[in-house]
Amino acid sequence: MRNKKTKIMIKVTFPDQSVKEFAKGTTPLQIAESISPRLAQDVLAASINGQEWDLSRPINEDAAIKLFKWDDPEGKHAFWHSSAHLLAEALQELYPGIKFGIGPAIENGFYYDIDLGDKTLTDEDLPRIEKEMKKIAKGNKRIVRHELSKEEALEMFKDDPYKIDLINEFPTDEVITCYTQGEFTDLCRGPHVASTKELRHFKLLKCSGAYYKGDSKNKMLQRIYGVCYQNEEDLESHLKELEEAKERDHRKLGKDLGIFMLSDLVGRGLPLWLPNGYTLWRTIQNYITEKEVEHGYKHVHTPDLGSVELYKTSGHWDHYKDDMFPQMELDEEAYVLRPMNCPHHMVIYGNRLHSYRDLPIRIAEIANDFRYEAAGAVKGIERARSFTQNDSHIFCTPEQIEEEFKGVLDLIIEVYKDFNIDITKHKFRLSLRDKNDKEKYFDDDEMWNRAEDALRKVLTDLKVDFIEAEGEAAFYGPKLDILIKPAVGNEVAIPTIQLDFLLPRRFNLTYINEQGEKATPVVIHRAILGSLDRFIAFLLEETKGNLPLWLAPVGVEVIPVSSEHHLEYAKNVYQELLKNGIRVELDDRNEKLGYRLREAQTKKINYTLILGDNEKLDKTVSYRLHGEKETTTVSLDEFIKLLNDEIANKR
Repeated sequence: MRNKKTKIMIKVTFPDQSVKEFAKGTTPLQIAESISPRLAQDVLAASINGQEWDLSRPINEDAAIKLFKWDDPEGKHAFWHSSAHLLAEALQELYPGIKFGIGPAIENGFYYDIDLGDKTLTDEDLPRIEKEMKKIAKGNKRIVRHELSKEEALEMFKDDPYKIDLINEFPTDEVITCYTQGEFTDLCRGPHVASTKELRHFKLLKCSGAYYKGDSKNKMLQRIYGVCYQNEEDLESHLKELEEAKERDHRKLGKDLGIFMLSDLVGRGLPLWLPNGYTLWRTIQNYITEKEVEHGYKHVHTPDLGSVELYKTSGHWDHYKDDMFPQMELDEEAYVLRPMNCPHHMVIYGNRLHSYRDLPIRIAEIANDFRYEAAGAVKGIERARSFTQNDSHIFCTPEQIEEEFKGVLDLIIEVYKDFNIDITKHKFRLSLRDKNDKEKYFDDDEMWNRAEDALRKVLTDLKVDFIEAEGEAAFYGPKLDILIKPAVGNEVAIPTIQLDFLLPRRFNLTYINEQGEKATPVVIHRAILGSLDRFIAFLLEETKGNLPLWLAPVGVEVIPVSSEHHLEYAKNVYQELLKNGIRVELDDRNEKLGYRLREAQTKKINYTLILGDNEKLDKTVSYRLHGEKETTTVSLDEFIKLLNDEIANKR
């Protein structure tokens, strides 16, 4: 009688801490099938003991498992990473001799960097590549993982210099993995979906150039971007969102509306504000300055430079040196362009002795800052190397933290209401330190616990819903970010409040308390609008460039029907509007009326005045709102009152 082979069992722990036994060698997909057919259908990837894992990869020891579906970032990552391999296989079929850089999943899709020698692909080549991808996807090719030694990997990819370069970066004893589908094999850590048949609903978006490893010293490769979804409906929906995003892109709107420009001659990430843009910029600057004055802030002006010693004292030199521009040696002193304003404001506070009766002291500044953003991260005025912050620092006693923190929140709510944004409907994120990261965060548990508890208490008492994010704090203290969901794209942090017990210590800041003793103040860092640049980018995208009258660089366009007969009256109207503080332009070009009206619409002018015989005779104006074809005729005085009411009420 033959003995039955005894199965070796392993224990698998699920996220809810339940434990089940499975035979050794069971795959995550089989575990998903044991739970429900629907889960097996939806699952895309797994993690085993915190390590990324393919669904078809056996589990041979006791393990903690997590299963990821489309709604999980890990699920999308596996799906889009597999889609990049699908693209690469199609390219290999179509272009023999091709060399491959990297092909990762990214936030909203994937790309692959390739070297085709002298051949340059354009967007016109994409349909042909898509056709080949569809053929491969339909072929239902299994995506199989292999483990290699470094020597085996070097031999396998000997004809691809980019893969050889990547392999040589691995430690000698590290196991290297690659994935094969059909005749295509790629160097990759994974994980991937099980088969190409899952990757049927895709679209290639564009071709561009990209330096190998993002280094301008390396060769320029070609990059193809794409996106892939589980079904056609979601793909179409995403493509519509992309089209909407193109129309809302602040870089396009900035160019079309004369807001800003960029010049390689001036330098990457250094925007030039054009007349319309600077008018908008100045309007927002004046608005927020007046608001801050109403709330007890005192404004200062400090240099765009600072000594290296200043930033060593603050601690920024240790934590943010790589994000700063290189130091300049002048007169045996070292200077840097400032990346933030806090150290300057600390010095201002420390300029004289303060009593507890003086506190809180609220110092504010509209200040130019400079950070050396990576070339790939620079994006118009949303993320630039030169920007202007709406910055402030509140120096207060520990007992005043709650009141001052609430005061900042009230100001944020008030300001954003004027921009037609209900800030309370957006996400509040309390960023805390990572207790184990002693390199980034100042090692003072008492200070951190006190600071974090103070902010947590204020938010709880104010009944504000918030999430906590460990490891996202500034090096000097916890912070509250308000994440605003724009019309398109992901949430962005614009308003921020940061509590700081550390910098006052570093700068030896004091005040005389009620007992007549020296005490250290607490500092609240806050930015209501963040940087003016990023805020304007957000406004442009949120409104599609259709700014309200109080913000619009040009609110009214005066158009005489005929320069010969109506220009003089048009000039009188133009001057009267100017006298009343209205931002207005006169279009007296010798062009057809229809052409000038269409152009005013393109420029997103709030009100277009059409002045002809009747208007001249009756001393009236006929106006047309942006986006409308009907005209309304009123007296000039009525029109000016209408405009002033709209501006005063910030509609």
